[in-house]
Amino acid sequence: MEAELRRVGDQDRKLVDDKYNVEATESLANEALHLPISEAAPIYEQLLTVFPTAAKYWKQYVEAQMVVNNDEATKQIFSRCLLNCLQIPLWRCYIRFIRKVNDKKGVEGQEETRKAFDFMLSYVGADIASGPVWMEYITFLKSLPALSTQEESQRMIAVRKVYQKAIVTPTHHIEQLWKEYENFENSVSRQLAKGLLSEYQPKFNSARAVYRERKKYVDGIDWNMLAVPPTGSYKSWTFTDLPSYMATSRTYFSWSLPLFAEELQWMAWKKLLAFEKGNPQRIDNGSSNKRIIFTYEQCLMYLYHYPDLWYDYAMWHAKSGSIDAAIKVFQRSLKARPDSEMLRYAYGELEESRGAIQPTKKIYESLLGDGVNTTALAHIQFIRFLRRTEGVEAARKYFLDARKSPNCTYHVYVAYAMMAFCLDKDPKMAHNVFEAGLKRFMHEPVYILEYADFLTRLNDDRNIRALFERALSSLPSEESVEVWKRFTSFEQTYGDLASMLKVERRKKEALSGTGEEGPSSLESSLQDVASRYSFMDLWPCSSKELDHLARQEWLAKNINKKVEKSTMLNGLGFVDEGSTGLTSNLAVSSKVVYPDTNQMVIYDPRQKPGAGNFQTTTAAGVPTASKALSNPMIAAVGGQTMSAFDEILEATPPALVAFLSNLPVVEGPTPDVDVVLSICLQSDVPAPQPGKSGAAPMPLPSIPAPSTSDLSVSSKSHPIPSASSFKPARGKRKHFDRQEEEEASVQSHPLPRDAFRIRQIQKARGTASQTGSASYGSAISGDLSGSTG
Repeated sequence: MEAELRRVGDQDRKLVDDKYNVEATESLANEALHLPISEAAPIYEQLLTVFPTAAKYWKQYVEAQMVVNNDEATKQIFSRCLLNCLQIPLWRCYIRFIRKVNDKKGVEGQEETRKAFDFMLSYVGADIASGPVWMEYITFLKSLPALSTQEESQRMIAVRKVYQKAIVTPTHHIEQLWKEYENFENSVSRQLAKGLLSEYQPKFNSARAVYRERKKYVDGIDWNMLAVPPTGSYKSWTFTDLPSYMATSRTYFSWSLPLFAEELQWMAWKKLLAFEKGNPQRIDNGSSNKRIIFTYEQCLMYLYHYPDLWYDYAMWHAKSGSIDAAIKVFQRSLKARPDSEMLRYAYGELEESRGAIQPTKKIYESLLGDGVNTTALAHIQFIRFLRRTEGVEAARKYFLDARKSPNCTYHVYVAYAMMAFCLDKDPKMAHNVFEAGLKRFMHEPVYILEYADFLTRLNDDRNIRALFERALSSLPSEESVEVWKRFTSFEQTYGDLASMLKVERRKKEALSGTGEEGPSSLESSLQDVASRYSFMDLWPCSSKELDHLARQEWLAKNINKKVEKSTMLNGLGFVDEGSTGLTSNLAVSSKVVYPDTNQMVIYDPRQKPGAGNFQTTTAAGVPTASKALSNPMIAAVGGQTMSAFDEILEATPPALVAFLSNLPVVEGPTPDVDVVLSICLQSDVPAPQPGKSGAAPMPLPSIPAPSTSDLSVSSKSHPIPSASSFKPARGKRKHFDRQEEEEASVQSHPLPRDAFRIRQIQKARGTASQTGSASYGSAISGDLSGSTG
């Protein structure tokens, strides 16, 4: 017992650090099984406080009370958990308790038990696992004594009604229930059975078909999962790991990606909910809505901390016309997620939409809290709510109080000023608010820009220039970049040429020491002209010229900077936010990936892409990629050749080197290797069939690779053949085409090992070309000689 208590203490300490620690929770619950109920009860209460919808812990707790015949405690536990935990094992435990309590009460106890069965089936009768409950209820009804013919008839009618409800409910035992129903009707009256069975046969067939579909969705649900907030418990999956309805529908998942275990469950529940909302059995709206409610309630047992599901549940009720039920769902959601501002705003929105102003106001006041930790967003939304519901004066009064809060940011001033300007049509009030905020938020560039936008709407160019001058005189240079850009843009749009040029020159002088402008940027450039005479997405040059100017601007700023190795390897975008107006006005997404200009090389038209740098071979006929794949810019800038990449290539198999050297030059972002590999692993690549046209791959020779000094043929005179050289010949070819193909194949394929084949190749090369020679030596001794063309 002492050892068990020590283990319990260890798990308690883990839960103090992380109350949602699933492993520690499971271990603690297992330890409680071996403790007396007096010691186990506090543990269960602790667990169920954190996991109030964990039906397995409620069942474990109540069974521990039932073992010691503590009926009062058992009833209290059931009253706390049954309606929130719609799980069949827990409810069957409830029925066992009810039957045990009423077993010796005679007719009165039987009636209580029957009511308990009806109560249970009204809540969990739609569960796919409720088949045993229906069967148990039917068995109970059949066991009731009948002292008269009338009582016998009433019992048969009751059994028939339960059977008829059970056979139209999609459960695991639906076929067994149908067979039992057939036997029951035939035992009562074969003549009556024929009509009843023919009536319910189509309904049974529909329910059975729906069961088969529903089972596909239910199989993907983890019924032992604890309701924890999204923790990101990593799980890598493929299509075989998914439920059948997901794995067979690859249109939803274009490729395999890592997902979290909670996300898989979220997807499974969303699919099941969508299935139930479609009413696949085509039953009446009341029964269909009941099944949807049951599915939502079960879903929230496991995804208790997911605000989107609470919102969907409430909005479904509201859309169905039950506003009161939607409000109750929101109230429950705030108990589950008291920290969710989104749910509070959604709840307040629903209350306000039905005209309940005072309840809505209480919701907004709950967001304000004690006023000490109130967020700026809560202030803003409450001001807007007061403006909508109580008028201008109430909103102004609250703003005057909110501005005294220590957590009041410039956002509150901007929001109230724009509300006064746009809604109240009071530009003077808005101007006074901005001026009051300027005394407090002069150091905030965003506030300056918002104030400038407001003055622009007023067409007050004099105060705009005064605002910029005041702000730029107090802001540090590194924080004034955006303000300078806006000031420059304003002068370019509304100022004369002299003021335009003056502001641009001042901007360059102010930012020259911050790294935003290079030393050479103090001089006027063509980039400035392009920026001055652009408008929105219209530019006085083509896109190619614009890109060229942007590259020149970046190079001019970084021309004297020392290029570091890590910078060159990782790559830098050549356009940054400090560009002098050229790129700041571009409507380009921030997600655009720019090339690494540190690795740019001068274009040589004499070289073919991917082949111009090959000058050595690592194996017979296999060109090395050490120069083509290495980074020439790093070697040029760093002053010495980097050997790390070359060492990797030396350890690479020749076949892989040959493959890499034939790859085209990649322009743009590189793909995610993990994603590409996962797609390749899931693709069904057909095996090559013999007899088809196409050249069979020739194995690489194992002869030693000659050194660089053994070659006397330059890459310019003999470039590496392209992929077209390996295409098979189809049909009859002319002698000249056949000769070119043989020459290309001789140059492309590795040399064979046998001496006869080598002599044939020598003859082919001798007849194909008269210029150029290379000494290869003998195939046996390694000194093969022959002329190549």
